[in-house]
Amino acid sequence: MTARTSPFRRFGRVLLYVTMIVAAAGIMLPFAWMVISSLKLNNQVFTAPVQWIPDPVQWRNYVDIWVKADMVTWVRNTLVVSVAVTFLQVLTGSFAAYGFAKMRFPGRDVLFLLYIGTIAVPWQSYMIPQFQMLSSWGLNNTLWAIMLLQAFGAFGVFLMKQYYESIPDSLSEAARIDGLSEYGIWWRIIIPLSVPALASLTIITFVQTWNDYLGPLIYLRERPLWTIQLGLQSFIGEYNAEHALIMTGSVLSVLPIALIFLLGQRYFVQGIATTGVKG
Repeated sequence: MTARTSPFRRFGRVLLYVTMIVAAAGIMLPFAWMVISSLKLNNQVFTAPVQWIPDPVQWRNYVDIWVKADMVTWVRNTLVVSVAVTFLQVLTGSFAAYGFAKMRFPGRDVLFLLYIGTIAVPWQSYMIPQFQMLSSWGLNNTLWAIMLLQAFGAFGVFLMKQYYESIPDSLSEAARIDGLSEYGIWWRIIIPLSVPALASLTIITFVQTWNDYLGPLIYLRERPLWTIQLGLQSFIGEYNAEHALIMTGSVLSVLPIALIFLLGQRYFVQGIATTGVKG
């Protein structure tokens, strides 16, 4: 029976690989077209049929975009906000998750369900009260508003709690017997064992913050405070006929995210795969 079914299994595996390759090619094709278009002349971007090999290659587009657009300011603001928000979310999410996963206190499960339930509440439903609150604190039109807005995240708490539950409680109990405080257990035992989950949360948060458009659009009105998403939108409005430069700016906005994901994909996959596995 095994010999008879073996060819079918091989055929199914080959079919699966072919399907995955086709799907991956379909996902990467728009990105490849964007990169190729960034190296073309302006009148070559939307030619039909598509010219997949630029002739001539316009490397100067990557110089002109920094001259015509305020890319340095946009990238700097986006980097500052993304790094700060990522650090705060990883810190607060991992610390809160430790309390929910490894500590026992009355109402813990109910409080956790209420907190996680906020994920189902769309941001648009409390966007205006939040804006009024931050404006009353004098944080409107500052980068601090974006940082404070995203400093806490229920998803990060949920992700880290699920991973913490895969760490044996015996480690925490032994540390308590030795006199280590809860802060010490979290920092010296739990955190070093949670690198995959921390890497996953870091990548997810950084990508989400880097690509955020609506938050900066609401809170950042002055041009020197704009992030790269707001800056590119204004650049498209000012240079709507400069298609090659628009593609160049888009590549520059996507490139940091692609590099971070490629460098951390091993930890990302490991963290997601092990989340929810209880030891």
